[in-house]
Amino acid sequence: MTPAQNAPETAETTDGSSVEGVGQQAAGFARARKASLIGAIFMMATSAIGPGFITQTATFTATMGAAFAFGILASILIDFIVQLNIWRIVTVTGKRAANLANEAIPGSGYVLAVLVIFGGLVFNIGNTAGAGLGLNAMLGLDPKIGGAISALIAVAIFLAKRASIAVDRVMIGLGIVMILLTVYVAIVSGPPVGEALRQTVWPDEINFATITTIVGGTVGGYITYAGAHRLLDSGTAGVDNIKQVSKAALNGILVTGVMRYILFLAILGVVASGVVIDTSGSGANPAAQAFQAAAGEFGLRAFGLVLWAAGITSVIGAAYTSISFITVFNKKITERGRNLATVVFILVSLGIYLIVGTAPAALLVFAGGFNGLILPIGLTIFMYVGWFRGDLMNGYRYPRWLLVLGTLVTGLTWYMGVVSVVPIFAFLGVS
Repeated sequence: MTPAQNAPETAETTDGSSVEGVGQQAAGFARARKASLIGAIFMMATSAIGPGFITQTATFTATMGAAFAFGILASILIDFIVQLNIWRIVTVTGKRAANLANEAIPGSGYVLAVLVIFGGLVFNIGNTAGAGLGLNAMLGLDPKIGGAISALIAVAIFLAKRASIAVDRVMIGLGIVMILLTVYVAIVSGPPVGEALRQTVWPDEINFATITTIVGGTVGGYITYAGAHRLLDSGTAGVDNIKQVSKAALNGILVTGVMRYILFLAILGVVASGVVIDTSGSGANPAAQAFQAAAGEFGLRAFGLVLWAAGITSVIGAAYTSISFITVFNKKITERGRNLATVVFILVSLGIYLIVGTAPAALLVFAGGFNGLILPIGLTIFMYVGWFRGDLMNGYRYPRWLLVLGTLVTGLTWYMGVVSVVPIFAFLGVS
C-alpha cells in the first residue's frame, strides 16, 4: 500500500486557491505514515511476543528459575542490534530482503526466501496451535477447534477490502490487551525482583540452546523482517525516512523488551512461590498453569485471552511476512494476489496442525529454535550489504558502529546455532 492510498481523499489542487487542500493532504499523509510506523512496531512486537515466546518463557522459567533472566537480556540485546540493522538497510535501499539479497549476492535471495517461508510455516503451525490453546484456556474449547476458529478470523482479516488498515488496527489493539493483562498477573504473582535483576547480569547458569531458542522465538526467521516489510508496503522507505524508521525500531524493541521481562517476572513469581509447573506431556500448557496459580480462575481466563491475542496476531504476522518473500520469485504479484496467497498460507498451516496434531507446547518451543538457526544466514547477507555494497544504499553512509555490532551478533548467532542444533531438534521428542 502506498502513502497515497493511505491518505484520505482531498480535492485536486490545480491553482493557488487550493492551498488548504494541499495542507489537508499533507496532514493526511503524515497521519498515515505515523499509523504505518505504529503498525510496524506492533507487528514486530506481537510477532516477537507470540505464543512461542510465551510458552518458551514458561517452560524455561520453570526449569531454570531466575537464571533464565540472562536469556531474556541476551534476546533483547540481540534483538536490538538485529532490528536496527535490518530495518535501516531495508528502508534505505527500499527493497525487500530477498530482492536485496539477490542483488548483493546473486541467488542468495531465493535461498533466504525459501528458508524464511519454510521457517514461517513451522512457526505458523505453532501459532495456530497457540491460538487454539488460548481459546482452550479462555473458553474451554478443544485446541484444534480453537485453532481453526482463529485461523478463519485471520483469513477474514486478509480478505477484508482494506486489509492493510485492518491488520494494523488488530495488531495495535490486541497488543495493548496483551501488555495490560500480563502486567496485572506480574503484580499479583509477587516475583523476587532483586534475585531476577542479579541473575539478569550474573546468572547461575548459561544455556546456549535456551538462548538460541528464545532468540529464534523473538527475532528469528520471518520476525526479523516483519516490521521492515510492513514499512515498505506502507510507502515508508528511503533515506529521508531513516530517522523515523530508527525511532520506530527502537520503540518496537522497547515494547518487546518490557513485555518479555514482565512475562518472565509473572511466571517467576509463581515458580518462586513453590508451585510446580508441568512442562511435560502433550497436553501441558506451562504458561496457563502459571497464570492460574497466580490469579486463580480469572488468571486462567486472562491468560487464555493473552495467548489467543498473541496467537492470532502472530498468525497474521507470520503469514504476512512469509508471503512478502514470494515477490522474489514473481515481481508481478499484486497486493490482492499476496493477500490471497497469505490466506492459502494460513489454511495450509491450519491443515498441517489439524492433521499432525503434535503437542502444541513442544511444537512452539521447537519453532523458536528452528528459526533461531535461520537467523544467522540472513544476518550474514545483510552485513555483507552494509560493509561492501554501498552502491545499493542510495548514497547513505551507514554507521560503522552499527555494522561492527551487527557483525559481532552475526558471529554469536552462528556459534549458538552450531552448538544448539541437536538440543533444538530434541524438543520435538517431548511427549
